[in-house]
Amino acid sequence: MMGLFGSKNQLMPNEKHTSGGNPKTRGKPPPAPPKGRQVINSPHLNQASAQDQLFVVALYDFPASSDRDLELVKGEKLQVLSNEGDWWLAKSLSTGRKGYIPSNFVAQVDSLEEEKWYFRTLSRKDAERLLLSSGNKVGSFLVRESETTKDAYSLSVRDSNSAHGDVIKHYRIRSLDGGGYYISPRMTFSSLPELIHHYSQKGDGLCQRLTAPCTSLVPQRPWAQDEWEIPREALKLVKKLGSGQFGEVWMGYYKNNVKVAVKTMKEGSMDPDAFLAEANLMKKLQHNKLVRLYAVVTKQPIYIVTEYMANGCLLDFLKTEEGSQLNLPKLIDISAQVAEGMAYIERMNFIHRDLRAANILVSETLCCKIADFGLARLIEDEYLAQEGAKFPIKWTAPEAINYGVFTIKSDVWSFGILLTEIITYGRIPYPGMTNPEVIRNLERGYRMPCPEMCPGELYSIILKCWRTNPEERPTFEYLQSVLEDFYTSTEKQYEPEPQQHEENSLVAHLDREKPLSSLQGGGGVGMKGPCPALMALLAIPHPLRVTVTVPCPRRLRSAPAG
Repeated sequence: MMGLFGSKNQLMPNEKHTSGGNPKTRGKPPPAPPKGRQVINSPHLNQASAQDQLFVVALYDFPASSDRDLELVKGEKLQVLSNEGDWWLAKSLSTGRKGYIPSNFVAQVDSLEEEKWYFRTLSRKDAERLLLSSGNKVGSFLVRESETTKDAYSLSVRDSNSAHGDVIKHYRIRSLDGGGYYISPRMTFSSLPELIHHYSQKGDGLCQRLTAPCTSLVPQRPWAQDEWEIPREALKLVKKLGSGQFGEVWMGYYKNNVKVAVKTMKEGSMDPDAFLAEANLMKKLQHNKLVRLYAVVTKQPIYIVTEYMANGCLLDFLKTEEGSQLNLPKLIDISAQVAEGMAYIERMNFIHRDLRAANILVSETLCCKIADFGLARLIEDEYLAQEGAKFPIKWTAPEAINYGVFTIKSDVWSFGILLTEIITYGRIPYPGMTNPEVIRNLERGYRMPCPEMCPGELYSIILKCWRTNPEERPTFEYLQSVLEDFYTSTEKQYEPEPQQHEENSLVAHLDREKPLSSLQGGGGVGMKGPCPALMALLAIPHPLRVTVTVPCPRRLRSAPAG
């Protein structure tokens, strides 16, 4: 399924939108737009649309797939005639043709959205994930709106150091009262493009010179939400991706041009009416960490059509050459992504019932999304009725095994098991134990020991998920927070402002962080009496930021800023 970080438009669902037309409809009024489409439109474009004219530019090529579509050529300019929903009616300024185009393929002319480096609503964490994905190198960058400061922006840059490898540095871009922007007050710019151009020519105090905008894939065209119950003939199954107890998963195409994943359910695996009722609820759950449900075929055998994720399920991916080489921080990040999706399910008062690595899907940019939420309840009767059915005992909470009680807290238990799958690159839980042995041991209070290479801090989180009393288990909101901050709780949010003179910058390497003022006298590590360098530094009249890092004890040395 198309990953969230595949494109900046997917990352920014509320950004640039317009509509388009088709060569075949020239001289004719375009057909009515698809019904039922809804989207939270960009406030910038909506504001502009209140005026007489709104012009947009195509960010990507778009081939028309129906008579009502308008073909787009990258760089082509269009006038927006209607900006309702995901598909907008527009007129090409080069051909004069009218039709509908996907709104996430365009940007308002002469706006920041037109810039390749601008990812307006991208979060800090997602910016780090995207910049660290393949295709980006040291010096790759993006600009996004600040999450904490109104009318401010953040510059995120990919850097590298010998201690931690590739990392992301963040710089706050502030606005001037009279217009303009700056990172360091000693150098201001009339516009963000001018600022970016300057730091692309030379780093000038940043960690790296800005070399290339963060890469983004062409976004997936919006799904027509009136196309919910679709005919089987509209789907072409191309490649079998996997099979299970209740069906198969295929990569395929809808109407020969939209790449999708299709889950084909075995006849009798679920009641069609019950499935349709549940599916109508499932499609309302929309989050960038949940696999998007597009459409269904309700006649037996039931087909479920979802977005396609190129790297397949997490369980299989962890065993590939690429997956088996993921470092610990990336494994923690994958865990945080799953927790984020489950936190959304928690807020929406839903439960999953079958949370495990096999039901997490991975995009080509390593965006992880939760799949099959809601399906477990529909096939529960099959689990219980079929002798030898593969009920996922090793992932299921004791109260669910013993009493059939499934809650969001039983999902938390399963998440703890999922964490062991991730940290062991797909090892089966409770290795060497049969299902009956697992049940008996859990009743005696047994818990899986800490896996090899699992940090003690992470194992502590896992044990909280396995508390006997469900109410004592943490929330997914807590789990998301603690996993996202696993490595960043002591990091500074933003890099210091670039300094003009290297001699005005100092990195103090100490056993532990200390206020600068505490180092004036004999309190310095390994020093007797005042430190002349620090005393001179404290005498500097203008504001200065000093980064204190660990752990290089008993010496002080000068170093460049940033």
